[in-house]
Amino acid sequence: MSHFQHHVFFCCNQRAEGESCCANHGASELRAYAKDQIKSLGLNGVAKTRINHAGCLDRCDQGPVMVVYPEAVWYTYVDKDDIDEIIESHLRQGRPVERLKI
Repeated sequence: MSHFQHHVFFCCNQRAEGESCCANHGASELRAYAKDQIKSLGLNGVAKTRINHAGCLDRCDQGPVMVVYPEAVWYTYVDKDDIDEIIESHLRQGRPVERLKI
């Protein structure tokens, strides 16, 4: 049994100037937002959801990206609305958000 129901990794990698990377798309800020949302909804902690910062997940050209385990569902996102939709649909209801999957 997994320690968490969902373990979410946000790529927050910063590449050299001029190279495509998740950090250039506000990944760190949106990860912090997701973490705050999970806490405010009471979804954080053991047997619930964990939000983590990750280094390069090697998909920066599709970024920003995040991955939700144990399902191994990869997402791209643009803003807080996308993060809210992933939280509500995938993390709360168990339904991946097809339009954001990569």
